[in-house]
Amino acid sequence: MRAWVEGLGSPYSLADMLPSVYQDDPFTVRLTAGWDEVIAPVISTLDCLDAYVDPGLAPADFLNWLADRMGTQLDENWPAERKRAATAHAVQGHRARGTVEGLRARVALATGGEVELFDSGGVFTSSTPDTPFPESLPSVAVIRIRVEREQDGDPVDLEALVRECVPAHVPYRMEVVRR
Repeated sequence: MRAWVEGLGSPYSLADMLPSVYQDDPFTVRLTAGWDEVIAPVISTLDCLDAYVDPGLAPADFLNWLADRMGTQLDENWPAERKRAATAHAVQGHRARGTVEGLRARVALATGGEVELFDSGGVFTSSTPDTPFPESLPSVAVIRIRVEREQDGDPVDLEALVRECVPAHVPYRMEVVRR
């Protein structure tokens, strides 16, 4: 919590802003010095606001709030670097949501692994009506995720993540391959 920082002074002393008649009064100077101490964290936060909204610089306890405001969810078990990368990628990820690249990037960020997608495209054309679909087209998209063995203790709800990224009408199957 950044409400109290030992020795943090205010760059704008309230006593200096008072008329000179009050600046000569020791009680008023001490009173405004107390207010300066109380208001210093607020001024410091406002002066550093750009760092709070930058995922690469935001304090660790503020990052979850920032990610939530950006419309992405972070797993509390992720390392800090992955949380920062997922937060920084949030806006671009919303733009690419529902696309192959959007799914690949989001799952790779969440798992830290390599993602391969195999999709038939679901498109088949014919110049004659009532032509049956060919048997060789796969009926589902396959999402293969290759992760390192030591990531076994790194839980990610892949099913919920993929459901969030894949269009509702697309059937899929996931494969997790541990190296």
